[in-house]
Amino acid sequence: MADTIKEKARALVASMTLEEKVSQMVHKSPAIPRLGIPAYNWWNEALHGVARAGTATVFPQSIALAATFNPLVVRSVAETIATEGRAKYNAQSKEGDRDIYKGLTFWSPNINIFRDPRWGRGHETFGEDPFLTGLLGMTYIRGLQGKDKDSLKVAACAKHFAVHSGPENGRHSFNAEVDSYDLWNTYLSAFEDAVKIGVEAVMGAYNRTLGEPCCGSEFLLKKVLREKWGFDGHVVSDCWAIKDFHENHHVTSSAVESVALAVKNGCDVNCGVLFPLAYDAVKEGLLDEARVDEAVTRLVVTRMRLGILGGGNSKWDDVPYTEVDCEQHSLFNLNAAAQSFVLLKNNGVLPLNMEKIKTLGVIGPNADNRSALEANYSGRASRYCTPLDGIRFFAEGKGGRILYAEGCHLYKDRISALAEADDRISEARIVAKNSDVSIVFLGLDPSIEGEEGDAYAGPDAGGDKSHIELPGRQAELLKNVLEAADGKPVIVVSISGGAVALNLPAEKADALIQAFYPGSLGGEALSGVIFGRISPSGKLPVTFYKSDADLPPFTDYNMKGRTYRYFNGEPLYPFGYGLTYSTFEISNLKVNADVDECSVTVKNTGSMRAREVVQIYTALEGCKERFTLCGVEDVKLDPGEEAEIKVNLGKTAFARYNEDGDLFTVVGEHIIYAGFSQPDEKSVLLRGQKPVSAKVVIKK
Repeated sequence: MADTIKEKARALVASMTLEEKVSQMVHKSPAIPRLGIPAYNWWNEALHGVARAGTATVFPQSIALAATFNPLVVRSVAETIATEGRAKYNAQSKEGDRDIYKGLTFWSPNINIFRDPRWGRGHETFGEDPFLTGLLGMTYIRGLQGKDKDSLKVAACAKHFAVHSGPENGRHSFNAEVDSYDLWNTYLSAFEDAVKIGVEAVMGAYNRTLGEPCCGSEFLLKKVLREKWGFDGHVVSDCWAIKDFHENHHVTSSAVESVALAVKNGCDVNCGVLFPLAYDAVKEGLLDEARVDEAVTRLVVTRMRLGILGGGNSKWDDVPYTEVDCEQHSLFNLNAAAQSFVLLKNNGVLPLNMEKIKTLGVIGPNADNRSALEANYSGRASRYCTPLDGIRFFAEGKGGRILYAEGCHLYKDRISALAEADDRISEARIVAKNSDVSIVFLGLDPSIEGEEGDAYAGPDAGGDKSHIELPGRQAELLKNVLEAADGKPVIVVSISGGAVALNLPAEKADALIQAFYPGSLGGEALSGVIFGRISPSGKLPVTFYKSDADLPPFTDYNMKGRTYRYFNGEPLYPFGYGLTYSTFEISNLKVNADVDECSVTVKNTGSMRAREVVQIYTALEGCKERFTLCGVEDVKLDPGEEAEIKVNLGKTAFARYNEDGDLFTVVGEHIIYAGFSQPDEKSVLLRGQKPVSAKVVIKK
């Protein structure tokens, strides 16, 4: 059928004039009535729910989904988003509404590598590890698109290609320089995974990579994406990135030249308004019309695969609007959020028993902050539950009393403009003094960390963070609560997209949870963890550092000194780390390198049914990385129960990319580790448990 679709697309494009063809190469494509082509807007977003177009289920942000280390959860989320996207499109198109954010081409997922915690958009990604990013990226794409390439549920888009991860304020002019090892083994690996499983679109990045603007890079778009990987979908520019060619990158001297460069090298549709100038580029001899035909044909193919061109009905046309933000989707949302919370420290205070607690203090700027549930690129849910809501509902249902104090502003030194600095700290002290247990909610929200132009607040106001310390007066608030509590338990919950230096709560708090941005029902899911209805099971998808001093310069894209694979210092909390309310043992590691598989025996040795994540790492002889994640598998066990768990290993378990981007087997004596964390010293110290290991000799 694929050939039939392409033949029909070529025939339709052949009937267009040049002017009509170039009109279809912008995100807001006008109708061509004489050919029966309706207007279509290519721009839609779905990082963690159908975004920016009214009501939709608001799932945990991508970085929170990554913390589940669970492809099945990610697949369920993506499938649900696609269902809601179809439901909204079906209903809105019948109303003649073809506006922005109303189409079926979703510019998600973001599979860039979160290489530096200062990057504001890092929470849109699946973390710092190429294997986990590739695994979850493929899962997300499959969930969005469905199983049938010729009848897409919705179209996914892998972005931002490539070598893109801040700084936000320099993205329109920055040149990312990186050596060939890091290029292939870190930055391009997940994109290759996405292409190999049939992602329909790829979005170019704003920046230059190795001197070429990504949305017009001959190397990235032609030599790698098309020729090496065989990509057959369409390429979209990031929004208004084409004008950067002549205005900021200075690789062209005019808008027409910029359009010619982008289209010539493989960019098919422009998020922006410049691609109609392809008409002038053809007339001036700067661009071959055959390349325009190729680009428009790719776009028509996508619309035909979606069933919105070509005369045939899509099998997804009957998805009803009642699917949007329905009760079943709320249950998926709660499950995803519950698996995303990472328990970093617990001296035994958690889970809380309200039979023994009369008064519970809820304190902090993120305790009742809806924005910290939503993250960026978000829809609007029909129901929200902040941590304060979730805790109050449960605790008061058990006869407990809740005392609440905001404590401080998220980033300013006061809440009331006419007040003196620290105007809510005394109230927080009073709450802590009058509570049996205090829970302090600190961190960030998407007004502080996010995309250039969207993150508008905070001392840095530009998307990125200049430091990783808690902003504003939050550290002072926590010191005061700890002092006022006078030995009574203090629990800290950090809600943020990127890693924050949590040195004070790591040292002084009785328990510490990292919540990331947990979605519209995050407070309900979090209360389930706090009160023990659910055991926490999330793992950190990024390294939590102690200080900015541990980090290389933000503008240095080389991986040396970055992420768990190359960082030689002591992290505060390592990638892959996270506790549960139970305890587990792992044993009997068996490795079959011939089929890239291993097995282990896992036993729940604690007193609570819980989920754990088996993590497989390899340390390859002669390679730059300390060790690399290459397999994950979750397991749920009752107390005393044990099971044999098989884990499929990724493509780089015993291989690396060479300078040409080809995988080669690394010959030698390697070590494979299996555990519930990485095998680094800090993880072993924090867990009191070493992963099991085995030597594997690869001869060819």
